[in-house]
Amino acid sequence: MADLNLHRDHTLGLARARKVALKWAEDVEEKLDMECTIIEGDDEDVLEFRRSGVDGRMVVAATFFDLEAKLGFLLKPFVGQIEAEVRKQLDEALAKELAKAARPAAKPAKPAAKATRKK
Repeated sequence: MADLNLHRDHTLGLARARKVALKWAEDVEEKLDMECTIIEGDDEDVLEFRRSGVDGRMVVAATFFDLEAKLGFLLKPFVGQIEAEVRKQLDEALAKELAKAARPAAKPAKPAAKATRKK
């Protein structure tokens, strides 16, 4: 049974969800010293993460993220703090991608007017 469970629904689709998962993986590798591996599938990906005392995985799908992790004996007393940090990292990555998706596409620049010389 997992010590840490986190579920997030979203409307990004699989391609954008993959971007969020990659950003999350980069953040936890840097900030929490995790080792992450992404296994891509047709309908969903599995992001496995581990470090001393932590072993978990996140399912990355077109409409949700499901994260579960087991904590070692020495880390179990800190489950609340660890869960808060993991939640923060995932929510920040998800919020950034949702903000990008909500922005209208940039309009192409108008061509510059041609300069004419008087003779």
